[in-house]
Parts: sequence; C-alpha cells; structure tokens
Amino acid sequence: MTIKVGDKIPDVTLVKATSEGPEKVQSSEYFSGKKVALFSVPGAFTPTCSAKHLPGFVAKADELKAKGIDEIACTAVNDPFVLQAWNERDGSTAVTMLADGNGDMAKALGLTMDGSGFGLGQRGSRWSAVVDDGTVVQLNVEEGGSFEVSSAENMLNQI
Repeated sequence: MTIKVGDKIPDVTLVKATSEGPEKVQSSEYFSGKKVALFSVPGAFTPTCSAKHLPGFVAKADELKAKGIDEIACTAVNDPFVLQAWNERDGSTAVTMLADGNGDMAKALGLTMDGSGFGLGQRGSRWSAVVDDGTVVQLNVEEGGSFEVSSAENMLNQI
C-alpha cells in the first residue's frame, strides 16, 4: 500500500552520510519534532537526479527554510558512501543524505520502482514530501520516468 497524506513515515533504519562516516538513523527519531522537505531519487549520479532534482533542492534551500522547512533530506536506494560523494559533488550542506541501501523505506512507503531494465534493480521511485513531526502533509509522486511534480519549485508553490 502506498503512503498517503496524513500517514506517518514508517519506522525504518536509514544511514546518514556524514563527513565522519556512516551513521545509523531511525526514521521515527529523525522526523520527530521538525518539518522536513524529503525527496527520493532512483539513484545518485543518474541523469535527471543529478541535473535537476538534487540541484533544485540545493538552489531552493533558503526559500524552503524561509517557508518553515527545518531540514531538507534526500533518500535513495544507494549506499551512504555513494550518497556522500554525490552530495559533495552536486549537493550542499543544506541537504542531508539518507541512504536506504536495502530499500526498506522505499518498500515500507510503497514507493518502489523496477529499474532492472537499466541494470539498477529495485529502487525507490521519484517523489517528494513535506513531513511534519513524522506525518506526511504533502506528497508528490512522479509517474513513470517523469520529473514534473516532485521538484523543489513545485513544493515551494504548495507550501
């Protein structure tokens, strides 16, 4: 079943990519008591993710925070080392990378995709959400391979 507005983010273990190395994070603790702009990409360093999705949230970080967002986070079914390298190359300190290496969060949310045709295996799909104290208050899920509703720009227009 796919998560929807009003649902709580499921409690799973993610791995936060930090300059000191990987750090396990429980989603229930991470999302507690703050408003997070969360977005998911099929994979670090992939074309749309690197050219549009991550750069959009980096460029709009100050505007999102001015509208009440406490933290911006990106999740992907990648390992934390890949997400850290991607953030160092294309991101910024304004975006927290949360690795979902085993796809536990993507599965629990019901937001997976099959990238086997491209050699990617099972991945998280492309989407964005505003999560307020662990509850989804806004959700934008892309259809197919599109990039239309999950952008930082669209999120800003909805807040």
